[in-house]
Amino acid sequence: MTVAVTGASGQLGRLVVEALARKGAAPIAIARTPERIADLAERGIEVRRAAYDDPDQLDAALAGVTRLLLVSGNEFGQRVAQHTTVLRAAERAGVELLAYTSIPAADTTPLILANEHRATEEILRAGEVPLVLLRNGWYWENYLGSLRQAEATGAFAGAAADGRVAGAARADYAEAAATVLTADDQGGRVYELGGDQPLTHAELADAMAAALGTPVRYENLGRAGYAAALVASGLPAPAAEVFADSDAGVETGALDVTTGDLVKLLGRPAATAESVFRAAL
Repeated sequence: MTVAVTGASGQLGRLVVEALARKGAAPIAIARTPERIADLAERGIEVRRAAYDDPDQLDAALAGVTRLLLVSGNEFGQRVAQHTTVLRAAERAGVELLAYTSIPAADTTPLILANEHRATEEILRAGEVPLVLLRNGWYWENYLGSLRQAEATGAFAGAAADGRVAGAARADYAEAAATVLTADDQGGRVYELGGDQPLTHAELADAMAAALGTPVRYENLGRAGYAAALVASGLPAPAAEVFADSDAGVETGALDVTTGDLVKLLGRPAATAESVFRAAL
């Protein structure tokens, strides 16, 4: 078994590589810019260069690989084509299992953020490589910007009302991915992944307050108000709309994952928001 991870210079990909190494899996780290993970190479981890849209690089990077984690790309609007290019290279390489990092309920959720994930899942299912879907929920780290806002102002804003987010640490999702990649009989499985301590945004404010040692309040602005606030803070309007849509989706349960899949894979509780906030500070 030879396990490779794409996007290994990114935050999640790197953590998966490190989790695989702890399991003794001798992973291959694939990155567009291997120079960013030179320290992994210095630790004896094999590093290969490949961009998601370069078939020749992918062919070389996937040589001998039997299990592959395709970490979803971050070039919005380009991701479906790029993921398809990775799939075709995996087919040519004879990869025996492909895992893909998606989003909860990708086939049914109304979140804008799910559109490219849904299209990618359809293409991967139609491919020749056995597929396992890792539908990752929200990272508590997604709120670190809000944590800094709260530190400065005593408040953080959103559009989630009283909805709950079943978040977890990015490292939790990475560890779960490493477990799946090194387990038997994973083809065809779908994991809906989320933490076991879902929080409302008011409760997230409490977690921030506990980490900061100062009071924090949550301000619910609604979708339009939150999008406008994000634009005012300097975020481009299209990105602000996606983030506001995701936050508003919390109110309807889009990020409240209740399957318990993550905890089962971890064999322990997921990290709390407060612990992630304290570590970041």
